[in-house]
Amino acid sequence: MGSIELSGIEKWFGEAQVIKGIDLNIKAGEFIIFVGPSGCGKSTLLRMIGGLEETSRGKITLNGRDVTDEPPAKRGLSMVFQSYALYPHMSVKENMGFSLKTAGKSKDEIREKVIETAKVLRLEKLLDRHPKDLSGGQRQRVAIGRSIVRAPSAFLFDEPLSNLDAALRVEMRLEISKLHKSLKSTMIYVTHDQTEAMTLADRIVVLDDGKIIQVGTPRELYQNPANLFVAQFIGSPKMNIINSSDLSASAIDEICSVKQLEVIPQKLGIRPEHIKVNSKRQSAINGNIDVIEYLGADSFLFVDCANLGIITVRVDGSQEFKLGETINLEFMRENTHFFDSSGAVHVRSAAILRALALLAPTWLAILCFLVLYTVPPLLRDMAYKQVAKHRLLVWGKTDTCRMPKPAEKAYFLKSTPSAK
Repeated sequence: MGSIELSGIEKWFGEAQVIKGIDLNIKAGEFIIFVGPSGCGKSTLLRMIGGLEETSRGKITLNGRDVTDEPPAKRGLSMVFQSYALYPHMSVKENMGFSLKTAGKSKDEIREKVIETAKVLRLEKLLDRHPKDLSGGQRQRVAIGRSIVRAPSAFLFDEPLSNLDAALRVEMRLEISKLHKSLKSTMIYVTHDQTEAMTLADRIVVLDDGKIIQVGTPRELYQNPANLFVAQFIGSPKMNIINSSDLSASAIDEICSVKQLEVIPQKLGIRPEHIKVNSKRQSAINGNIDVIEYLGADSFLFVDCANLGIITVRVDGSQEFKLGETINLEFMRENTHFFDSSGAVHVRSAAILRALALLAPTWLAILCFLVLYTVPPLLRDMAYKQVAKHRLLVWGKTDTCRMPKPAEKAYFLKSTPSAK
């Protein structure tokens, strides 16, 4: 197992900067997945870790050793490509043992490690076959096996399942998950597939335009996105985003209390599963069903809500609806997300200060109330954002600032005498 630390990593191609100051600490045995839109730099960053791309600035350390300028062969890492990269004229066992052969290992040692790895990947019966006689999933297992025999410090996967059909992807996803649990090795994985990211990762790194936008567990990113970009990128179908200016006063009051938020947020976000279809009570938000996607266990309703646009609703597959049917939508308050004009999570500093005042020692409680009632809301929110943004300097933490959990969010939003 190997811990990997990236410090101020930059990559330039001529005048174009594609990686812009990446700082990331990967623990030994951790499964990290890089996700982001095409061109965000995730594959380039992976290749830099592996030594296949030079690092323009910054430092890469592996188990505390600076490997920034070391060639790939000396880093002790192993990379698995989407194209398999198998030698067509070699058998499975020859492909798997090739790296050991070039390293000068004995035939007995090569045979022992190949057989041991073949058992892990269920390839024992395929050792004498050639790549042309294998399915896509079997070829990918051979490519992974070729990496395992080297006993690397960490595995680097560059979209390894993108060439497989849907059924094989599910099968190989399970295989990789089992492999990680059995080997307990550090794995860094690049993918466009959100299902792979959400099901495999210990932590997900969301990148955009060469920068890290947020790092967290799949649950943290899904439930508490740091900004509008992450909110819409993580989750399928993506989060519904509504401009607050398009909502009526009654709709805003139904979703949240303006007094509790202090300032009306620019945008509201709600995931499809957090919208209830209410047929009994009239709602401030309603619309006509434009499209129905039936998926068995679930159905997705695409509801035309006039000036609000199309809102996606996830319902139980057993419920039946008709095209053109008018339905009332009820947003779950505790699962509603708020964003300011810059796309950042809308900060409710007053609610946070009230919560601190209740939980903190007497002197800190008095300080919180002084700030609450003497500092203007705009300045409070700006200060809070800066503290959250620069938490590394303030608290010395290397992970992302934790966003409020649903229970905490519900507490912040619920009515209190001081919030009215």
